[in-house]
Amino acid sequence: MRYVTAGESHGPEEIAVIEGIPAGLHITQEDVNQQLARRQKGYGRGDRQKIETDQVTFLTGVRHQVTLGSPITLNVHNDDHNNWSKIMAPNTPANDENTLRKVLRPRPGHADLVGGIKYRHHDLRNVLERSSARETTMRVAVGAVAKKLLSEIGVDVHGFVVNVGPAKTDLAQLEQYKTLAKLREVTESFDTRTLDQATDDEIKTVIDQTKKNANTVGGTVQVMATGMPVGLGSYVSADTKLDAKIASAIVGINAFKGVEFGGGFGNAEKYGDQVMDEIFWSEEKGFYRGSDNLGGFEGGMTTGGAIIVRGVVKPIPTLYRPMQSVDIDTHQDHKASIERSDTTAVTAAAVIAEAMVAIELAKAVLDKFDADNIERMKEQVAVYRQETQQF
Repeated sequence: MRYVTAGESHGPEEIAVIEGIPAGLHITQEDVNQQLARRQKGYGRGDRQKIETDQVTFLTGVRHQVTLGSPITLNVHNDDHNNWSKIMAPNTPANDENTLRKVLRPRPGHADLVGGIKYRHHDLRNVLERSSARETTMRVAVGAVAKKLLSEIGVDVHGFVVNVGPAKTDLAQLEQYKTLAKLREVTESFDTRTLDQATDDEIKTVIDQTKKNANTVGGTVQVMATGMPVGLGSYVSADTKLDAKIASAIVGINAFKGVEFGGGFGNAEKYGDQVMDEIFWSEEKGFYRGSDNLGGFEGGMTTGGAIIVRGVVKPIPTLYRPMQSVDIDTHQDHKASIERSDTTAVTAAAVIAEAMVAIELAKAVLDKFDADNIERMKEQVAVYRQETQQF
């Protein structure tokens, strides 16, 4: 399975093409739209979400709500393009009217300056239009397809917010949730996608104060996946390790600057007998671990336990109290450009990270099992699960 996205933030369309989804998977546009709606919600989002009503259209690869095995093309229209049609017109030469909103003052922390230097863009809008979180719309759409495929073999994936700035939830609460479905009910009931009412209130206070200060704030999200078969990924080469692929996918999301699994960086402060997940065996389960400090991975392979991934999201670079910058034409000191933005996107980032984990897990499943037909794939997974349980 592989995919590519295309589109600019204020261009006419956002597009994704997925190749390698098996034939026979039942999927509807509403399956994808539900995930797109989750991405748009969340406390701290900006005015752009009031303009857009993200709705996907399947253009290819699906017939009568069933995948054909051929490339799937997903399309989401940018409603805000109506306000940018001249500025972002692909078929009209540049003129005085359509270059009025030229961007010359790069924002610290954004791709503006380095992207302009790399591609010789003298209007940094050419950079920021693509290096925009708007692109993640299509990653969530692709992730929705991946989640649908994973659900066919009993794999569930869910993301939520651990902290926004200093407001942080207690992850010990996770012990009370026996399934991700129960956890999902709780986190999706809060505008901040956190675990409890007290943290929800604290996060809202942090976001409100940050907005008053014309500032932005970052945070941490956690993604969990259950039901993955044992032994996906491999230890034989660095580029076959599944946890490494997931780490790359997480850091590849806009604004993500760190990733950890299980106990993560906290494991560096502990001793071996506090970190390693002891091995047990029973006739009912086969081999299993007594804990999950390593986040469901050993040697780059799934252990069969819950996969636990956390990602660190930096504050958004666009500040309404702009920081020091330099005009790329005059080289004179100026304040950075101001673009419409959110106070925080951590609540959306949980959904995006969830999508990226689902994509990598779906790739791993399709690498190991039949990728031509969904029923054949399910049959192979069932046989493999039985084999590994009896090892």
